[in-house]
Amino acid sequence: MYFKQRARSLVIAGILVTSGAGAALAQCGNTSAGFENWKASFANDARQAGVRSSGLQALANAQYAKRTIAADRNQKSFRYSLEKFMQIRGADTIVAQGRKRKARNPDFYAALERQYGVPAGVLIAIHGMETAFGGFMGDSSVVSAIVTLTYDCRRSDFFAPHAIGALKLVDQGSITGATKGAKHGELGHTQFLPGNALKYGVDANGDGRVDLYNQTDALASTANFLRQKGWKPGQGYQQGQPNFAVIKQWNAATVYQQSIAIMGARIDG
Repeated sequence: MYFKQRARSLVIAGILVTSGAGAALAQCGNTSAGFENWKASFANDARQAGVRSSGLQALANAQYAKRTIAADRNQKSFRYSLEKFMQIRGADTIVAQGRKRKARNPDFYAALERQYGVPAGVLIAIHGMETAFGGFMGDSSVVSAIVTLTYDCRRSDFFAPHAIGALKLVDQGSITGATKGAKHGELGHTQFLPGNALKYGVDANGDGRVDLYNQTDALASTANFLRQKGWKPGQGYQQGQPNFAVIKQWNAATVYQQSIAIMGARIDG
């Protein structure tokens, strides 16, 4: 599962690391050496950002994620042509299965579109692309992965708010230190980065907690994210149409954006 460096704002309400982020960046490293000392420093940033005991314990228990670093330094998907990308990601299968999913539960998707304005095809295409409709949601520790990426010198400033977000999700009981996700810390059915899960997550099934590993919560949260990023109900989402710019907010890779738009239209059609 390749890293989806989504074009999303680093300013995540209530969790942006300010003065502490500079210290974290100054102590970054490119190997596991120094990781434990860095965690102790980052714990101070986390406390200042409002992380409580459960989140701090998860940080203390986080392990340097070697597989995450290896994946981050060996990304290939951005270089594929659209045709190759869609072939590798199984676009035809996603569309076929997506149509069946929509037909089996039309009221659910219709309700999401009424509330958020996002058509079923877009949500289903994202769900299929991200985790094969929940078939594989990752095998890496979310906390360890996102903390490791914050420590790593390549994009510490991008990942720091998401590390704080992950620790706050632990405090809230949405995840634990052992929760599994993608190698870059994305979690749940549609692979939210933790800071975005904290900000845009929706308790759609009414059980009192936001659980991105629950399909109902995950798809509603995805629709909420897109709506909050500027989705215009009733407007098109193909290239050149108003809502294609919003798809760009979900994922920064052009081939990914194009694939979602194409598959979404085929599923909705």
